[in-house]
Amino acid sequence: TLLDDPNSDRPECRTAIVTRELSRYNINIAVLRKTRRADEGHLREEGGGYTFFWKGKPANNRMTEFPAGINKRLMTLRLQLANNSSATVISAYAPPLAAEEEQKEQFYAYLDEILTIIPKEDKIILLGDFNARVGWDSNLWRGTIGKEGVGKANPNGILLLSKCVEHDLVITNTIFRQHDRYKTTWQHPHSKQWHLLNYVIVRACDLKDVHITHVMRGADNCWTDHRLMRSILSIRVALRH
Repeated sequence: TLLDDPNSDRPECRTAIVTRELSRYNINIAVLRKTRRADEGHLREEGGGYTFFWKGKPANNRMTEFPAGINKRLMTLRLQLANNSSATVISAYAPPLAAEEEQKEQFYAYLDEILTIIPKEDKIILLGDFNARVGWDSNLWRGTIGKEGVGKANPNGILLLSKCVEHDLVITNTIFRQHDRYKTTWQHPHSKQWHLLNYVIVRACDLKDVHITHVMRGADNCWTDHRLMRSILSIRVALRH
């Protein structure tokens, strides 16, 4: 998904379109991949009540040192909840299957650092495109995936599953019984086969908070080839005074 950029030849007001779709499906928090915004910043879409935050490459396209658990592939946001607890939301965009192994190892090392420093009492809501297929083998990955996974795990999926096991996380997409069309998020351009690559992941102890995780097939994808994934959780963000 692209945010508005005056140098782009795409139609203006893309944030307004994204806002409309988020509002239409009653989504409070969303993560967007490939926004193609340099540096970091935020903007508010006044017509819809949403604020967009981004963290990208520096404008000169030179990578900087990993800044407190946030780089072009990872972003965190800590929310104060109504019951005096907190939730850390992590937006992730993992390297693709064809990426160098060093890139993948670096991504998961950074993700591990973030997960490790999150207070044990915080809820974790890990969202994003992991370019990974975790498969359906709930016996092998008991407690990490449910019986409603899709297809076979690939090497990227093993990396994600292993990190989830290490931090006692559950991939909620694999928990709920529903047709595959409400699970899969991306269609391979050549085989035309649909795959599950985008995930909503929480601590195992917080799985009770999750009512459903499923694809919104009717949503405007706003120039991305991934379907919108929605998860409904029973948490309340503290109101500002």
